[in-house]
Amino acid sequence: MSRRRWALFAILAVAPVLAQNAPVLRTGNRGAGDNPFPPHKIIGNLYYVGSDEHCSFLIVTPAGNILINSGYETTVPMIRAAVEKLGFHFTDIKILLGSHAHADHMQGDALVKELTAARVMAMEQDVPALEKMRPGNKPHPIDRVLHDGDEVELGGTKLAAHLTPGHTKGCTSWTFSIQENGKSYNVVIVCGMGANTGQALVNNQDYPQIADDYARGFKTLRALPCDVFLGSHTGHYGMQEKYAKLQPGGPNPFIDPQGYQAHLDFYETTFRTKLKEEQQRAQAGTQ
Repeated sequence: MSRRRWALFAILAVAPVLAQNAPVLRTGNRGAGDNPFPPHKIIGNLYYVGSDEHCSFLIVTPAGNILINSGYETTVPMIRAAVEKLGFHFTDIKILLGSHAHADHMQGDALVKELTAARVMAMEQDVPALEKMRPGNKPHPIDRVLHDGDEVELGGTKLAAHLTPGHTKGCTSWTFSIQENGKSYNVVIVCGMGANTGQALVNNQDYPQIADDYARGFKTLRALPCDVFLGSHTGHYGMQEKYAKLQPGGPNPFIDPQGYQAHLDFYETTFRTKLKEEQQRAQAGTQ
């Protein structure tokens, strides 16, 4: 291991302890709600290792592990501490995936790769935005460019990447099958279907096809079978409320197909209402 990697590990070893006793950083590189949250098993070989706001997931396999969402670069120490608290090695991460090209979900890719040598994979349409995401002027690593429907496989676990655009052009929802107690469950990690603040759905010069892309994303998600519903933000799937219901031997609150449909209903209704309002304003402006 290089001296630089040893130094980074030394810094990361103490950072979680300092973070627990420090005020929340309210900067452009970290969210106000990014506080440590107890890492926990969701189901089967799937674990939660994110903060109280931004979701990161660890899939454990015999051939190494998969991390979904590196978060901000400043929250990588928190993710590493969560992984190790569960009894796993951070350096066993072999593949790093992401939901979409926003800093709160994928800014930490370069640091995670430097610490683990994981292969970083991202959807084709988000590559231009990721290449501009350079904390500390570090190039954003991309080892494999994904396309809609591509599969990512490691140690017997196979994930499918679904392009569900709108929130970003390459917004990626992940699906895979997981086993627990002799049963198989369909997992869907929804990228994010809410419109960004100030994001126009009509006459958007930077993203002309945005409304069509959102509609495509909802159609794709509604066609996916879902037992376990997860998201890129904890509030999307009620993570903290469900975590509070976890009890040994009790029903798994993360098995929530009804919550998945309710989530899609809410965001699609919101999208179509916003689209109609913008279309009406645009039409009135041309009369």
